Amino acid sequence: MSIEALAKDIAKIIGKENVLTKDADRQSYSYDSAVLEPVIPAMVVRPTEVEQLGLLTKRFYDAGVPMTVRGAGTNLSGGTIPDSTDSVVILTNSLNKVLEINEEDLYAVVETGVVTSVLAAAAAKKNLFYPPDPGSQSISTIGGNIAENAGGLRGLKYGVTKDYVMGIEFFDAEGEFIKSGARTVKCVTGYNLAGLMVQSEGTLGIISKAILKLVPPPKASKAMMAVFDDLIKASEAVAAIIAAHVVPCTMEFLDNTTIVMVDDYTKIGLPRDAAAILLIELDGHPAQVEDETNTTIEVLKKCGATNVVLAKDQAEKMKLWEARRMALPVLARAKPTTVLEDATVPRSKIPDMMRGIESVANKYNLTIGTFGHAGDGNLHPTILCDKRDKAEFHRVEEAIDDLFDIALKLGGTLSGEHGIGTAKAQWLEKETSKGTILFSKKLRKALDPKSLLNPTKQVNMYE
Repeated sequence: MSIEALAKDIAKIIGKENVLTKDADRQSYSYDSAVLEPVIPAMVVRPTEVEQLGLLTKRFYDAGVPMTVRGAGTNLSGGTIPDSTDSVVILTNSLNKVLEINEEDLYAVVETGVVTSVLAAAAAKKNLFYPPDPGSQSISTIGGNIAENAGGLRGLKYGVTKDYVMGIEFFDAEGEFIKSGARTVKCVTGYNLAGLMVQSEGTLGIISKAILKLVPPPKASKAMMAVFDDLIKASEAVAAIIAAHVVPCTMEFLDNTTIVMVDDYTKIGLPRDAAAILLIELDGHPAQVEDETNTTIEVLKKCGATNVVLAKDQAEKMKLWEARRMALPVLARAKPTTVLEDATVPRSKIPDMMRGIESVANKYNLTIGTFGHAGDGNLHPTILCDKRDKAEFHRVEEAIDDLFDIALKLGGTLSGEHGIGTAKAQWLEKETSKGTILFSKKLRKALDPKSLLNPTKQVNMYE
């Protein structure tokens, strides 16, 4: 069947206005946030009802058409770039209903396209708290958060997306409806298919709904900025705070390159001569927060902080977090190409990782701005370059190899939260094993015999 005939067939399911075949529309969904070449799909479809997902999947599977599911496209690993020009992109951002916020049993039920910050706001209206907060939370969707196991600033204390998934509904490769998990705290009915779908990057099924755990909000919080004249002292302070049995809600790191660029743009008044700053927030019971604040300040000073500034009110606290959340957008403005990595190491190895990043920047003569979730070892070395400069970008590629090697030697991982997609697939065996790759391929082949669900992502089924 031709793509034109298939488009007409699909229009009967979701309406002609939700079948996008014009060049401009298809080009809009040919790329994501990764520095990879775009691939223009044959068609883009936008279901408006959850039930349509199953019908679409079955129709495309029967026709032998590769499928890439896309929420907001904020992933940073190539996971939502179409596999080929014969692929279709299935948009889920119109499936955006918050179906339930349960105040008695502390959970939410949402459709896959609900924006993360919208869920958080809906929970807050009921005096409840949804902690996962990826940097893209104002546009990223829940289905994408689950498929990538998104993290965020609060991951240190509250965990990441997987820690809040109670249940998932999804459609398999052939359009069959699958349900796993429940609204109950405990559920061991059948295989943990919900867990299998977390960080599956659209390769094992298409998520339609999720049941997500909510928690009571903290009663008090306090934020501070610690200033350091030495990068390594700042990174050593991270492990020292945890060793003092204080687990902050958030503990973020910015190096001098990032500090200066963020301050240039925001005019917040950051300490521009600092080698590094730590942005820390503590939350919980008021007495606990007060006690942990005192302990944290003491540890910071012992570790060489030249100044510790406490936010006096909510406005000052929001300024601090604006500085952190603006780190990537501001760095991205500096050069035509931004290569953001998220190699993650054990907290105690952060000083070694920072030394490694510095050595790589010097070795390859590159500008690397580093920020990230220091409290959980998830750093974001961000290489500022121009992909059009072939000699420079070759050095970038060699630098990335070195950064991954350093992280793995320190007992770390290729990706703390951005996923593997196609951007990091070539290094996957280096972290795991050949057997892991083969096992993953067997699993995918059993669930998707035609290899049509995001086939080139994570483990390339076409190889």
